[in-house]
Amino acid sequence: MPQRKKADQAALPGMPTMADLRDTLWKAADKLRGSMDAAQYKDFVLGLVFLKYVSDSFEERRAQIRNDVLADGVPEARLAQFLDDVDEYKREGVFWVPEGARWTSLAAQAKSAGIGELIDNAMDAVMKTNAPLTGVLPKIFNRDNVDQRRLGELVDLISDARFTGHGDKPARDVLGEVYEYFLEKFARAEGKRGGEFYTPASVVRVLVEVLEPYAGRVYDPCCGSGGMFVQAEKFVLAHRGRRDDIAVYGQESNERTWRLAQMNLAIHGITGDLSKRWADTFYEDKHPDWKFDFILANPPFNMSDWARRTDDPRWRYGTPPAGNANFAWLQHVISKLSSRGAAGVVLANGSMSSNQSGEGEIRAALVEADLVACMIALPPQLFRTTQIPACLWFFAKDKTPQGARRLVDRRGEILFIDARNMGTMLDRTERILPPEDISKIAGAYHAWRGTPSAREAGLTYEDVPGFCYSATTEEIRKHEHVLTPGRYVGSAESDDDDREPIAEKIDRLTKELFAHFDESALIEKVVRQQLEGLSYDC
Repeated sequence: MPQRKKADQAALPGMPTMADLRDTLWKAADKLRGSMDAAQYKDFVLGLVFLKYVSDSFEERRAQIRNDVLADGVPEARLAQFLDDVDEYKREGVFWVPEGARWTSLAAQAKSAGIGELIDNAMDAVMKTNAPLTGVLPKIFNRDNVDQRRLGELVDLISDARFTGHGDKPARDVLGEVYEYFLEKFARAEGKRGGEFYTPASVVRVLVEVLEPYAGRVYDPCCGSGGMFVQAEKFVLAHRGRRDDIAVYGQESNERTWRLAQMNLAIHGITGDLSKRWADTFYEDKHPDWKFDFILANPPFNMSDWARRTDDPRWRYGTPPAGNANFAWLQHVISKLSSRGAAGVVLANGSMSSNQSGEGEIRAALVEADLVACMIALPPQLFRTTQIPACLWFFAKDKTPQGARRLVDRRGEILFIDARNMGTMLDRTERILPPEDISKIAGAYHAWRGTPSAREAGLTYEDVPGFCYSATTEEIRKHEHVLTPGRYVGSAESDDDDREPIAEKIDRLTKELFAHFDESALIEKVVRQQLEGLSYDC
C-alpha cells in the first residue's frame, strides 16, 4: 500500500482528558477491590487494560488504512485485502487482533455469564497471533473464584476509556502513561510487596540521568515491571535518539511481575529479551554469556533467602554471606559489565558500612579494584514500601579518559554525594526528587567525570561542603573502606536544618530511627545464625 504521512490527530471535542482516563480506569480497579487482594486485581485490571489498548490501537490503524486506500483511488472491492493484511499493522508497531478478540465483541457480551471464558479466549488468540506476547497475557478470568457479574461491570467501565483521540498523542503513549500510573498506584496499595515490582520514578531517573544510556545494551538482573527500561528509552528519545539505539535485556524471578514487565515493554514498543520464562538470577542466569554497556538494578534489600553457591565464579571479590545477598547482587552486576560498562544499583544503606560476615572485606576489594565510581546517599521516605534508608552505588569498569571521549581521569578516586536533605514531600509519608534535584545530582557526577554533556553545559567540578567530595583511595582506606558519603562531604557552610519545620523534622528523624532499629534487628538475626552455626560445628 502506498505510504502516506499521517495527519496529526486533533483533540476531539468531548474526549476525556488524561486525568479523566486515569480516574475511569482506577474506578474500574475498585470494582474488584472487595473480592480479591491487591496482587490479584492488579493482574485482572492491567490485563484488561492491555487488551482494550491493543483493540483501540488496532481499530485506529484500521481506520487509517481504510482512509489511505480510498484516498489513493483503490476500488472499495479491493479494500478488504489491505484491511486484513497483518503486515500493514505490524509495520506500524500495532498488534494484530483477531476478530473474536476485539474489544467491541467482548463489550457486547459483558453481561454474559461466560464473559470470563470469552476474555481468556481473547487473550489466547492475541498471544497466538503476536509472537512477542507469547505466554505473557493473563488467562485468569474464567476461574471459580472470579465474580462474573463484577467482571462484566469491569468490562463496561473499561469500555468508557479510549486510548485514542488525545490530541496528537498516539494510543501507545497514552497507555504507557496510564500503565506507569497504575503500577505506582498498585505498589502503594500492596504496601511492602509492591516494592518487588516498582521502583519510585524519581529514583529511576537519577540512575538513568547519571549513567546516560545513549546507545548500547541495557541490563537489569531483577527487572520488576520494567521501569528501568522504560526510563532508559525516554532518555534516548529525549536526546533525539531512536528506540533501537538501545537493546534491553533483563530477568525477573516472579511470574506475575515478569508478565507485567513483558506487557510494559510491548506497550512502549520496546523490543527486549526478558527470557522466555521467569527465573532466579542467582540460581539460573538467563544471559550467562552476555556483557552489557549499562546496568540498572533495584534488588530486594538485605535478602536473606537466596540461591547461594560458594564456588560461584561471580564471587571474584569475596563470597557473600548466606544471610544477606547485597554483595551478591553487586558482584553479579560487576560480572556482567563490558570493558567500558557502567552500572547503578539501589541498595540499603547498611551496604556502605557493614562489616558483618565478610561484607567489609568484599567492599574493600571493590574499592581497591577501582570499580566504584560514585556513592549517593538518598533522602528518607522515597520508598513508600520500606523505611530502610537507601543509597546508590555506581560502578565504572574504565575510569581513564577513554581516548577521544576526553573524560577526566578519575582512577583512584570516588565521588561522594550526600542527597539526604534533598527532595520534596508529596504528603506526610512520601518524598520525591523533583527535576531540579535530579539535575543537580547528575550534574555533579558529569562535571566530576568530564562527560560531553557536562562540557556542553559548561559544568566544571569542585567539592561542595555538605554535598559532594572526590576522595582518593588512600583517604577511603583511612576510613576502613566505609563508603558513607557523610564521612567525606563534611558539613554545609550554612546549616539549612533550621528551615525544616520542627514537626516534620521529628517525624523524619523518628522514621529514620525506626528504620535503623529494623536494620539492627536484621543484623542481630544474622549474627545469631552465624553463632548457632559455630556452636553446632563445635
